[in-house]
Amino acid sequence: MANTLPTSPLDPNDRFAIVVAEWNRSITTKLLEGALETLQAAGVEETQIDVAWVPGSWEIPVVAQRLAQTDKYTSVICLGAVIRGETTHDKYLNQGVSLALMELSLALDLPILFGILTCESMEQAIHRAGGNVGNKGSECAESALKMVGLLKNCPAE
Repeated sequence: MANTLPTSPLDPNDRFAIVVAEWNRSITTKLLEGALETLQAAGVEETQIDVAWVPGSWEIPVVAQRLAQTDKYTSVICLGAVIRGETTHDKYLNQGVSLALMELSLALDLPILFGILTCESMEQAIHRAGGNVGNKGSECAESALKMVGLLKNCPAE
């Protein structure tokens, strides 16, 4: 039978950073609330969570990078909402931000979670920010918790 790597419980010193876009704030505030509730329900003290608001999703990677490089955080959760408009602007934003966050996560060997909604409409975003499809901010925080616990048991080399 295969050996399954365990997920370790949180350490009281585990810190989480959350980078949130102000653009589409009615949506991103709900994503943030979901993430905070999930982290705190898992035992993360409010004092162990730092939140940074940025103008929009495009600005998330540079702040996520700055926070991640401090070695202060066990994970960085990125939350935003890019909603399709009349042009292809959303595609460029989504592609650039997702690639930047993935590369940052790999380069720094740190879980950087992609909680940026990429929706066709405001209605879809509402459903994903606590509506009938759940709260993607909460789901992102759950993934961060699991990754922090798993990486504690993954060999570094």
